[in-house]
Amino acid sequence: MIELHNVRRTYGSHVAVDDLTLSVAPGELFAFLGPNGAGKTTTIKMLVGLLRPCAGTIRICGYDTVRQTSEANGCLGYVPDEPHLYEKLTGREFLEFVVDMYGVPKDELQRRIAREIDHFELHDFVDQLAESYSHGMRQRLVFASALLHDPQVLIVDEPMVGLDPRSARLVKDLLRERVAAGMTVFMSTHTLAVAEEIADRIGIIDRSRLRFLGTVAELQRQLSRSASSLEQLFLEITEAADQADEAGAPPAAASDCPATR
Repeated sequence: MIELHNVRRTYGSHVAVDDLTLSVAPGELFAFLGPNGAGKTTTIKMLVGLLRPCAGTIRICGYDTVRQTSEANGCLGYVPDEPHLYEKLTGREFLEFVVDMYGVPKDELQRRIAREIDHFELHDFVDQLAESYSHGMRQRLVFASALLHDPQVLIVDEPMVGLDPRSARLVKDLLRERVAAGMTVFMSTHTLAVAEEIADRIGIIDRSRLRFLGTVAELQRQLSRSASSLEQLFLEITEAADQADEAGAPPAAASDCPATR
């Protein structure tokens, strides 16, 4: 469902993502981990079409995100790390706007809105103006809007930021339910406990390069550890990568690249 092959992205002389190759299968929840500035958000922006890769190819549901942008975007949902809403719309009006934008048939529109209101427990505030919402309320509404058109792929950037424990549990359960039904989820997170709890596989990116790809058990074997937490394993692999990069050759020079589409 998600395929990245030799993907590279630069900003001037800075290499943000370098030679990234990975794939995420249908019915898999993939967690993308890395320190601040490692390349996670740049990768997500390329996946959802907000940035072009400078080199390499990205496919979503078999569609090239550069040459077949509309088709790729039509089969994915996106939850950014900062939920942005139209302040003078109610939550329900926002959901109606989103579902109509995706071309959902009129006879399905209200049923799907009601479904996601139930799933994310929005009843208490969905008819209030968005300007009155807390961050957690905004996050739940944006999650609901991303799932209205039943996407095959869901891209999520820091899903648990600002959520209270009940809301976080709700989101984790819904993600696992959707994955069990065949959805592909690509989740970037700093919350290592969440990745350890619900992800099928993890990828660790540091200094623009993918340093590990596999399960937590495989990471333990790679580092010859039998009972370390993901946090400790993460720190070990990123520290080792930093030391190797500092001791090795300088990174390749960046090339010109379009800033956006």
